[in-house]
Amino acid sequence: VQLVESGGGLVQPGGSLRLSCAVHGFTLDPLGIGWFRQVPGKEREGVACINVKDGNTYYEDSVQGRFTISSDNAKNMVYLQMNALKPEDTAVYYCAGDLIDPLVAVLRKALPYRHVAHWGRGTAVTVSS
Repeated sequence: VQLVESGGGLVQPGGSLRLSCAVHGFTLDPLGIGWFRQVPGKEREGVACINVKDGNTYYEDSVQGRFTISSDNAKNMVYLQMNALKPEDTAVYYCAGDLIDPLVAVLRKALPYRHVAHWGRGTAVTVSS
């Protein structure tokens, strides 16, 4: 099982970035892949997740309408398109994998993030002028 993030970097406020997550080795069904973020001194928080099987998507309220999660199952990739970026979006972004129900529960803060079984190493996003 492996999750590898890429695409982070420095962007100006109002700009866009697309994060990518390469997904390998999962046999969970239904599989959920999510994006989470963390800043120093704060708990890791959910941003968005997708049911890879049926394409249903879920978002944290502060990114709804600005971020879009998608998957390309043929390429084993999950993407996070981030538009209208704000300085408060600055964080290390992590790709996570688990069954979709507990992943959504973590996104909704009904379960702690440590409940998620699999994590990538993260990619840093900095939104600054």
